[in-house]
Amino acid sequence: MMNRGSEWRRWEPHIHTPGTVLNNQFGAVDPWAAYLAALEQVTPKIEAIGVTDYYVTDNYEEVLRQRAAGHLPDVELIFPNIEVRLDVTARSGFVNLHLIVSPEDPNHIDEIRRILTRLRFTAHNDSFDCTRQELIRLGKLADPSISDDHTALAHGATQVKVNFDQLRKVFKESDWAKKNILIAVAGGADDGTSGLRQAADATIRQEIEKFAHIIFASSAAQREFWLGLRSVSVDELRKRYDGCKPCLHGSDAHDLSKVGQPADNRYCWIKGSLTFDALRQACIDPGSRAHIGQEPPSHAMPSQVISQVEIDNALWAATPSIPLNHGLVAIVGARGSGKTALADVIAAGCDAITEAGWNADEDISPSFLVRAQTLIGNAKVTLTWGGGSSITRALDGSDSNEPLAYPRARYLSQQFVEELCSSKGASDGLIREIERVIFEAHTEEQREGSMNFAELLESKTMRFRLSRQREAEAIASISERIAEELEKEGLVAALTTQVAQKKGLVDGYNADLSKLVLKGTQAQATRHAQLSQAAQVLTANIQNLSNQRRTFLTMQDEVKSMRATKAPEMLREVKTRYPLSRLDAGQWSEFLLDYKGDVDKALAGYIVWADQQIANTQGVPPPLGDPNVSLIAAGENLATVKLATLRAEMARLEKFISADKIVREQYAALSLRIAQESAALKTLEARLLDAQLAATRRKALQTEREAAYGRVFDAIVSEQQVLEALYAPLMTRLASSTGTLRKLGFSVSRVVDADKWGEFAEEELIDRRKAGPFSGRGSLVGLANSQLKPAWETGTSAQVQAAMTQFIATYWKALVAHAPYAPMQKQELRDWSRQFAQWLFRTDHITIRYEIAYDSVDIRRLSPGTRGIVLLLLYLALDDADDRPLIIDQPEENLDPKSVFDELVSLFVAAKSKRQVIMVTHNANLVINTDADQIIIADAGPHPSGGLPSITYIAGGLEEAHIRKAVCDILEGGEDAFRERARRLRVRLER
Repeated sequence: MMNRGSEWRRWEPHIHTPGTVLNNQFGAVDPWAAYLAALEQVTPKIEAIGVTDYYVTDNYEEVLRQRAAGHLPDVELIFPNIEVRLDVTARSGFVNLHLIVSPEDPNHIDEIRRILTRLRFTAHNDSFDCTRQELIRLGKLADPSISDDHTALAHGATQVKVNFDQLRKVFKESDWAKKNILIAVAGGADDGTSGLRQAADATIRQEIEKFAHIIFASSAAQREFWLGLRSVSVDELRKRYDGCKPCLHGSDAHDLSKVGQPADNRYCWIKGSLTFDALRQACIDPGSRAHIGQEPPSHAMPSQVISQVEIDNALWAATPSIPLNHGLVAIVGARGSGKTALADVIAAGCDAITEAGWNADEDISPSFLVRAQTLIGNAKVTLTWGGGSSITRALDGSDSNEPLAYPRARYLSQQFVEELCSSKGASDGLIREIERVIFEAHTEEQREGSMNFAELLESKTMRFRLSRQREAEAIASISERIAEELEKEGLVAALTTQVAQKKGLVDGYNADLSKLVLKGTQAQATRHAQLSQAAQVLTANIQNLSNQRRTFLTMQDEVKSMRATKAPEMLREVKTRYPLSRLDAGQWSEFLLDYKGDVDKALAGYIVWADQQIANTQGVPPPLGDPNVSLIAAGENLATVKLATLRAEMARLEKFISADKIVREQYAALSLRIAQESAALKTLEARLLDAQLAATRRKALQTEREAAYGRVFDAIVSEQQVLEALYAPLMTRLASSTGTLRKLGFSVSRVVDADKWGEFAEEELIDRRKAGPFSGRGSLVGLANSQLKPAWETGTSAQVQAAMTQFIATYWKALVAHAPYAPMQKQELRDWSRQFAQWLFRTDHITIRYEIAYDSVDIRRLSPGTRGIVLLLLYLALDDADDRPLIIDQPEENLDPKSVFDELVSLFVAAKSKRQVIMVTHNANLVINTDADQIIIADAGPHPSGGLPSITYIAGGLEEAHIRKAVCDILEGGEDAFRERARRLRVRLER
């Protein structure tokens, strides 16, 4: 009542023995000892034997006697294989058919003989059946020279040919035969159905193969054909041949050298207990129950398989020792029978219950161990692993989640699944699990040292996000400069007027000055004017030099600030951005920003130079001398004269221009005013020229800004490509998958909130009350969606640039016209212009998003049940990196039976070949249609007050009758599942 269920065991379904009726090459002197020794010593060991002979069971009975005498200790199942020849010609003989008989009926030998008496052959004007005596009689009639019965038996066996229609009729008319005999046909060309190649033989070949339960063939091509993996689908096999069929193969030994040694080590493996029912089950599930090869099909690594569960110090555990199968273990039972209790116990032994799981509210938690925590006492569980190691854990959680503990299994408890798949929406946990699987689909090299998906994503995209950030900052800076240039452009008219006015003012002052000059002093006045102009030039030079000097001083301050504050902070930021560089302090010091040259020495020199230039231009006032003698020679170049000398000479000449002191003072004051206004005129003219060139500079800056805007989208596209590359390994696998896996998809896209972009301008930047194209709410939003959003979402950087350029060209003036300020509000308009330009080229409304979809529906919008399918899809089909046992409590929760059948069955079938899967379920589909390798049936006794009920477990495989009966009694399912269950459990449905 307690075993590991269905395990792969080597069968020898087609082997002859010494004394076989035909082609006996075992020798005449005591061949049985050598024969039995060969069978006992063969490796891999044989545990089930189909003793084969033509029409008789004599040698089968002899093998039974030999085992009863102590031989063949490893062989638990021996059954007769009755070989007959049909009256259908193959390539080099006749088609061989095998009656494989169950030994379960104590009278099976008599019953098979009764069946053979009904198979008749007509010859020599007489009728013969296929029993021993009749074959001897036929042999002697066919060759009267034969007197020995054994020789006559052999000759008679070569003569008789069984009519296929007769055999089929006898089989169908016998309830005993249908219950106890499986029909096998040779699939080879020499003596099998493959030898029926003529068109006329097609129908008889199909009829024979349809009648057979088993094909004796060892080639991969035959096996794949009969599993529906070749030219004929499973549905076609059902229509034409009554379904898929297992291919079996034996040594067909007729001599000692071939005993248990089939060609090319093509051994026959059957998964199940050593009962005839295991062979019946292989006929129902040939793909997962029968195999030809040197080794049985691979499964989970032994070190990652729990082979034994031992529960200690627990009176409630009436079955303290439970062996586990390495494949799919289904724990079933009525509600409250202790199914989840066993799953919890196994998970606790694997350190697979999270801290949150242990600390859950015992009143609402579905966990047995949490709800029973106060009653568990000192109970412990010891798990023994396939590799030989063992681990013991307390069942009250007292030694769980230690710092160095590692979950040796993944436990999808009801609480875990509910949290990840709740109807409140896809939780972050489900997304994280999906990202984990995506991350683990990458090789170690591809992970680049990252520990999880978030780190890998950060590592891969950081470069482009920083590039986007830098370009966005550059756009903001350029927009500021464009706003300044636009402001200057707007000053051209005003500056032109101011220059004209200033010129008129200077001309007026010069006219006034000429009126103050007395007759006879015009020469002095003219000379004074020349000196004044030269002095103005020098004064301007001194002013420029002073400005330079102040700039040099400011630059000195900036150099100090850069070294003391900015450069160290920038280095710290770089270190933070690039932690994976693994540079040491010395290497990082090379990245500390500093100036290429000796700027301290240079700036100090520039200041000294400026001081010298100012002093040299200023000069030293000349000593007082004869007022009638000029301080400057008549032919001297005034550009070379110092400012102090020029001013002294101007003061000397002013005394000659008018004798009147007041007039002289007026002349001096007016000359100074002319000098000042002339300097102001030069400044205005310089500003005007700067303003006139602003349009050219603005256009260049706009081009530069558009290029930077394009580079932002280059960074966005690059980030998008990086994300697509992250999904590439999984996408490649999904693209080549079939069935449920193909429904899962991943996509990376730009998500554009054009409404947000447009609404910001409508609410903050434009006045919708003004008449114009943007007077109504949503007008700008509509244009953004129709003219910019398509390029933002899918366009290249060049296409985005082109779309924005076209948008600006078309709507700029209209947008400016909707500015919320009047033209005379110069400062407000200037501030608005800056904000407007920064808004226009912002990109914070564009993000990169990766979506996970199932059946073309985003995971965030899936129902809880479908999210459960996605979750199981991850763990069962995609999580290849995790080979630990997978423990699942009721995976069918929230799913209808059809969804379980359509979506989950194939996932469990595929998963159990790679990892141990232990599931608690009520659903028949998940037990029977997955062909679970082991069924553990839980049963709980009465619940005593203040204690735990006694829980009992029994375990076995579907090939065991008592397990099938319990499964049929316990489980439920939809109509289709119920009918499929009946077929697999071999029970008749009553209508």
